Amino acid sequence: MPPTQNTAVLVENYIKENVVMVFSKTTCPFCAKVKALFSSLQVPFQVFEVDQVANTAEIQEELFKISGLKTVPNVYVNGQHIGGCDATLKAHNEGRLLPMIQSQPTQTYDYDLVVIGGGSGGLAASKQAAGYGKKVAVLDFVKPTPKGTSWGLGGTCVNVGCIPKKLMHQASLLGKAVKEAKAFGWGVDAETVKLSWEKMVEAVQNYIGSLNWGYRVQLRSKNVTYINSYGTFLDDHTIKAVNRRGKEQQITSDKFIIAVGERPRYPDIPGAKEFCITSDDLFSLSYCPGKTLVIGASYVALECAGFLGGIGLDVTVMVRSIFLRGFDQQIAEKIGAHMEQDGIKFLRRYVPVKIEQLTEGEPGSLKVTGKSTETGSEITEEYNTVILAIGRDSVTKTIGLENAGVAAAKNGKIPVNEFDQTNVLNIFCIGDNAEDKPELTPVAIQAGRLLSNRLFGGSTTKCDYNGVPTTVFTPLEYSCCGLSEESAQEKFGENNLEVYHSAMWPLEWTVPAYDSNTCYIKAITNKLDNEKVVGLHYLGPNAGEVMQGFAAAMKCGLTKSQLDATIGIHPTNAEMFTTLNVTKSSGGSIEQSGC
Repeated sequence: MPPTQNTAVLVENYIKENVVMVFSKTTCPFCAKVKALFSSLQVPFQVFEVDQVANTAEIQEELFKISGLKTVPNVYVNGQHIGGCDATLKAHNEGRLLPMIQSQPTQTYDYDLVVIGGGSGGLAASKQAAGYGKKVAVLDFVKPTPKGTSWGLGGTCVNVGCIPKKLMHQASLLGKAVKEAKAFGWGVDAETVKLSWEKMVEAVQNYIGSLNWGYRVQLRSKNVTYINSYGTFLDDHTIKAVNRRGKEQQITSDKFIIAVGERPRYPDIPGAKEFCITSDDLFSLSYCPGKTLVIGASYVALECAGFLGGIGLDVTVMVRSIFLRGFDQQIAEKIGAHMEQDGIKFLRRYVPVKIEQLTEGEPGSLKVTGKSTETGSEITEEYNTVILAIGRDSVTKTIGLENAGVAAAKNGKIPVNEFDQTNVLNIFCIGDNAEDKPELTPVAIQAGRLLSNRLFGGSTTKCDYNGVPTTVFTPLEYSCCGLSEESAQEKFGENNLEVYHSAMWPLEWTVPAYDSNTCYIKAITNKLDNEKVVGLHYLGPNAGEVMQGFAAAMKCGLTKSQLDATIGIHPTNAEMFTTLNVTKSSGGSIEQSGC
């Protein structure tokens, strides 16, 4: 049920706002017949699956008050009650149904759907909606960073997130591979191999540019209107769009999807915006950052620090409290230890209080003053570049939500129901700004496609936000699916869990003689549910590739016995999940001496 609306208002608005409104249940064969009828007639209709909400009984009670019909399907056309399955089919067979639908002209708008935000989720939703023959527009406008950095269509992931991050991570891995090659017999002199920052950035940006252009072409081929303007709500059906030259236009739409994403947060300290950069600037930086301080311990912070260190830069990370908040803390500490072993320095329990410019230039030099969160003592150090990675903030506060009546939390997140709907019936939200939803690109894409299917295709399938796998591309990669050990203990109780774990020694690490017990895996199982796997964690090479298949298995209810019954692929790291036999509770050794 959407936030801030009572049941009576909810039901009334659904009936009032939609030409054809079907209250249904997902398991009802008569409901399926009615939905199939409207689909065959190519009539747009809105479906409310009353068995998919917590207050099913309340919804049906309200329907009974309005129509005298407590069962489903319960069909309305232009606000008029038609009845159930038999009544609807009879109206169609007698030739009355279509004239009733067409009898009252509906409000006309410029578009059937306007998507605000041209990131991965917004693009997916817009193209899917256009596939149903709807008139769709996408508004996308990137406000430059304090350093003046801007980018093209595609959103954070494509331009200043996942794509350039992984490509630069790969560049650092290739540098490490050169050293490994010598151990394997290749006649290379690793000491003379140096990376050109400028060439790397050029290659990465050329690829991103091709993606930007590709998205423009895709929208055009789908007949989606692309509007390079900043959108602000004037009311629940109207937005004001302002382009970079200040030209303004008003656009109306039947429905809206908010998919505007987030931008990096700046601390309220002297010099932060004037002299620091963020990940929004780093991937297109025209000069090598030099000696770098990364402030923060989020996955963005550690990933950036990792690949900068990997290409040979002097890197320090300033950490206020813990690594990778929200992730499994045992793994997080292992990541930090590995990075430190690789030469990255950490300032634990420090926060910045002042950034001063010593010399201009590219990169120039900066003086950073940090303060201990434990003792209050201060330290100073000089760096060429300071990267802020302390979190990201929603930009929904600047798009006029209040004018449309859309409710939002103090942090800008927008509460939505299980159908991604805000408290305003015709306005939806997906992606990073949907409250309590995973802030991941594939999640936004899936949510966007499924939302358009529901809005325009008669689908009832909702996005499953549980059990979403993810990977942190630190020098030693980390992937996980399900719960962290801390979250599992909180949810099920420590005594009800069995945690199986093992160190790993990847075969490819044996010849270069890398540390044999740095890599690590664990499976967290619920003893009260047939040892169902509720959390899977992998720290090692190619982490994302390893975890994807196991994530599918967890969707199917993977248990420890099923893992044990699976024959592994040898010699691989992933096969270790099929041979786990040491529990944490046993205290047994997990060290490996070979594959």
